[in-house]
Amino acid sequence: MAEIIQKYRDAIRTEIKKVIVGQDEVIDMIILAYLAEGHVILEGVPGIAKTILARTFARVIGGSFNRIQFTPDLMPSDITGTNIFDIGKSKFIFMKGPVFTNILLADEINRTSPKTQAALLETMQEKQVTVDGERYPLLPPFMVMATQNPIEFEGTYPLPEAQLDRFLMKIVIDYPRRDSEMEVLKKFRDGFDSNTIEEITFKPVKTSFHKDCRKEFSAIRVDENIIEYIQNVIEATRSHRSLILGVSTRAAIHLMNTARFTAAFDGRDYVIPDDVKRVALPVLRHRILLQADAEIEGMKPDTIIEEILDSEKVPR
Repeated sequence: MAEIIQKYRDAIRTEIKKVIVGQDEVIDMIILAYLAEGHVILEGVPGIAKTILARTFARVIGGSFNRIQFTPDLMPSDITGTNIFDIGKSKFIFMKGPVFTNILLADEINRTSPKTQAALLETMQEKQVTVDGERYPLLPPFMVMATQNPIEFEGTYPLPEAQLDRFLMKIVIDYPRRDSEMEVLKKFRDGFDSNTIEEITFKPVKTSFHKDCRKEFSAIRVDENIIEYIQNVIEATRSHRSLILGVSTRAAIHLMNTARFTAAFDGRDYVIPDDVKRVALPVLRHRILLQADAEIEGMKPDTIIEEILDSEKVPR
């Protein structure tokens, strides 16, 4: 059974909860994406701890953390780095950009131009940076956690489809429940300060755990009927009457792999349809494109994905 993955998930979750109250499902999805070596978009209104969550996660896994505030005047070299001429050595020296880290927070990623957003394409897919023909690998693990505001559209740019497809998940963070929000208020009343996360002592989660989890992951079975079920869901997005664009083969692979980790979270070494359903929304919602008339009618990507899941026959 998937004991190592469960223990790793529980250890990270316990430490994050020293700072973050509630949002258990969001925390689980971030841990899942990290184990799957993917990147995430965190979408939610301002002030619900998206940035704090990213900072805390980096601390808990013992990784380095950099933040880029995406603005309209941001240049690609501000992300990747650039060559600077060293007069003393009479040669160009590469100055690494903030992308050279373990956890990169791309804050308000949709506020910069597509040209600058494209600077992340190579880093997200190939885990490297190419500058003036020279390749610079990123040290693992590397994960982009991008944030965006779903309400404010002025001064924003749509993310290119190629970049969206490189994000493993789009995680929607809603307002906390009443009891959770009251607990947050009590924490701040009693002296908690989110600006001093660096002063909080976290129990280190062993980095070797990550490698052990990947080994255990390879033993999680995906039967033929589950693969067929995933394929049916994927194909349904490509033929749906309300969609211009369905999801890619990369999305199908991501859906299967995240379902395997979800099975492990529940202590199983085999995938069931409910595992696929649990991760279908975060894995697929940002990869489909609605027809104009569907948007006018008020349809949302989540609605269509749920409709597809309800219509597809579930294997035994």
